[in-house]
Amino acid sequence: MANTELSRKHTDRAGVYAFGCLLLVGTFLALSLVVAKLADGAGAPRLTFLMLAMAGAAAVLVGIAALQRQPMALNRRTLEYAAVAGALFAVPNALAFLAVRHVGAGFISLSFAFPILITWLLAVWLSLERLRAMRLVGVLLGLAGGLVLATAKAGGTDGAWGWAALVLAMPLVIALGNIYRTLRWPEGASPVFLAALMMLGGSLTLLPFALSFEPGQLQELTGSTAALRLLLVEVGIFSVLYLFYFVLQKLAGPVYLSQIGTVAALVGTLIAVLALGEAPPPNLGLAGVLVAFGTLLFHRGARTATARGDISSA
Repeated sequence: MANTELSRKHTDRAGVYAFGCLLLVGTFLALSLVVAKLADGAGAPRLTFLMLAMAGAAAVLVGIAALQRQPMALNRRTLEYAAVAGALFAVPNALAFLAVRHVGAGFISLSFAFPILITWLLAVWLSLERLRAMRLVGVLLGLAGGLVLATAKAGGTDGAWGWAALVLAMPLVIALGNIYRTLRWPEGASPVFLAALMMLGGSLTLLPFALSFEPGQLQELTGSTAALRLLLVEVGIFSVLYLFYFVLQKLAGPVYLSQIGTVAALVGTLIAVLALGEAPPPNLGLAGVLVAFGTLLFHRGARTATARGDISSA
């Protein structure tokens, strides 16, 4: 009986930690998009800005891992993890940075509400989780909300349909990253070191694109005091965001981690509308109801959290 009580208290404490990380990571994800919007307004080259922010955060995280005396083994497995996780991280972030000028930070933030649904679909397809009717209905309602947003954005802004479609493709790449990072988590590796590896891999992924599409623009970035200040802010945001991102994934698994998108969607949209003066996307209310109701049904069908390394649906 005593062991059962201790186990329940441990589970409750882990749940509180996971929920706190969820709120923190989701909020910082939204803030990173807001800084991207401000940097674009300050004339910073977008891919170069993102690449340097990732590299800076990687350096900060390596420093934290060294201070904590965390194991930092570089072998075939960790290098593979850095390359694949970094690429799956860099692609959606680059899309977000490039699209923010065309569709706004609010619309991009809303797109982050969908990775949880797609992550679950991938988990079911890979036989990592059982298909459940209530969760399927939630997935369909959430995706319906995404279609409402896409249609409204395409009809409301000239020339934005292509960017809106690209933004709504981001959740698939994010979901693939969520699954990959759990299945290929190197044994014995710390979350801090893995976060640094992902950021470094993402920065290297973007390097050839920054050199090809923004040649010679590094000088523009370093010559702008406003852009440099925003770069330092973004490095700080990325460092906190992805440190706790990996802590959360280790605590609760990829499906639970995907809920950061719901927090980011809410916080990012509120900041975009209230602080940046963006107009609310057309049919925002209808899309919000569909996403919220779909997410509610999704979680009503959730199981209790599984052990680390399994697909968690807490």
